This record gives sequence, C-alpha cells and structure tokens, in this order.
Amino acid sequence: MSFFSKIFKSKSKDSKLKVLGKLAFLEVDMHNHILPGIDDGSQSLEQSIHLLKGLKYMGFDKFICTPHIMDGMYPNNRQIIQQSKQILQEELNRRADKPIIFAAAEHMIDDNLARLVQNNGLCVMPGGYVLIEMSYLQESKALFQTILDIQNLGYQPILAHPERYNYYHYNFNVYKQIKDAGCMLQLNLLSISRYYGVEVKSAALTMIKSGMYDFVGTDLHHNRHLMALEDVVGKYPVRDLLSTCPILNSSLQNHLKNDFEIIETAYV
Repeated sequence: MSFFSKIFKSKSKDSKLKVLGKLAFLEVDMHNHILPGIDDGSQSLEQSIHLLKGLKYMGFDKFICTPHIMDGMYPNNRQIIQQSKQILQEELNRRADKPIIFAAAEHMIDDNLARLVQNNGLCVMPGGYVLIEMSYLQESKALFQTILDIQNLGYQPILAHPERYNYYHYNFNVYKQIKDAGCMLQLNLLSISRYYGVEVKSAALTMIKSGMYDFVGTDLHHNRHLMALEDVVGKYPVRDLLSTCPILNSSLQNHLKNDFEIIETAYV
C-alpha cells in the first residue's frame, strides 16, 4: 500500500468513526426508500442491505419504509409494498443482528390519494400516522382538504420535507397554517446542509429555530444520499441543533411494538 493510500484509508476510517451512533437518539428512521425495486429508491436487495448497514452504523435500528405512491409514476399499493418488504425481511432474517423494518408509504397528494382516502386504502405508519408529500414544482390546492380528510379517518397526517417546497420560501406563514390545521411536519436530515440548495437549508434552519418540526427522516434513496448523510452527521451537531423541536421519532418505537402485528395482518 502506498503512502497516500495509507493516508486516505486512515482519513476514511476517522470519518466513519465520527458518525458512529450519532443518530441513535432518534431510534427510528421514519422516512426512507430502502425497500427494493418499487420506486426511485433502492433498486435491488443488495442495495437495500447496504443502505441499512450504513444507517445502522449511524445509530438507527428501526425503520419505517416509505416508498412513493404516486399516480402515473409509482402505482404502489399495500400489496406491492408488503411484497417488497417481505423480500427484504426474509433476507434480514438470515442475519443475526437484524434491524426492525415496517412498511408504510409516502403518499403524493394527487387524484389517486383522494381515492385511497375514500376507500380507506392508505398505508399507515405505526401510531396512525400518514406521510404525505406535494410536487416540488407547484403547491397542491388540495393540501388542506387532504389533511382534513385524513384526520376524518382517524389518522394523523405528516407533511414530508416542507422545507423543500420552494414556493413556500417566500410565504413562510403557510407553514404555521399547515401546523394550525393539525398536520405534523417532517425534516429531511440532508436539508440542514446545502445538499438540496442554500434556500432549502435556510428554510430548514429557520423552521428548526422556530420549533416547527415533529419528526426527522433520512429520505434515503441511494448511496449518494448515504455518503452525503455521513458527511452531514460528521459535520453538524444534529442532536443539539434539533433541541428546539419536540422530535417524536423515539415515540414511534412503542407504536412499532404495539401496532406491528395488527397492521401487518391487515396488509396481508
């Protein structure tokens, strides 16, 4: 091994050690795309295992998998998501130190979501939470009606990564309106860096300072996200930064235990 290779290897090892267990305080990653082969996240079982290993190294050992349900692009449903989850679960069962995974979804606010609400076909997280998202290109006019419709079913909506909706950056009061409507907010961890851009970082930090976030997720799709997340976790004091927000991730582990058998049976 050359002198420079030794230096590089040493730096890489030191960088890894900087992130070891740093996200353990969150306990549950409640937004990710690590189920294999059903959306723009993990494309194979091997990739899913690799991503899980990386997140586990940073401290996560429980995962709520949230593949997209998006009309015309990712036509997933409970059965498709459960099948992908089962493939991953069977592989994990062969391993001694396996994480706990649960299948839900990230629902795009579109015509299909309206049908899912009407037919009670939502993919619900433990605790009765439903993760929703909007297009990055334009605001959904159905947002507040969707929030109400989900609540009327007895579930609690969570809006994914609100800091990434650029059309709200110049109307910051809308975040308060969403919260006042009873919708919780979820931060993407990569948003505290400039991964998605300076404006997204600025919005995320402002919302953190205002104590507006309820949950944190990795929104992990692929290895580039994993490497970027390792850089963020090594560079930023994530736990201290989030101390202004009543982050509820750790409460999900109790729901995971209580709801697992009930919801899993309903999805079969």
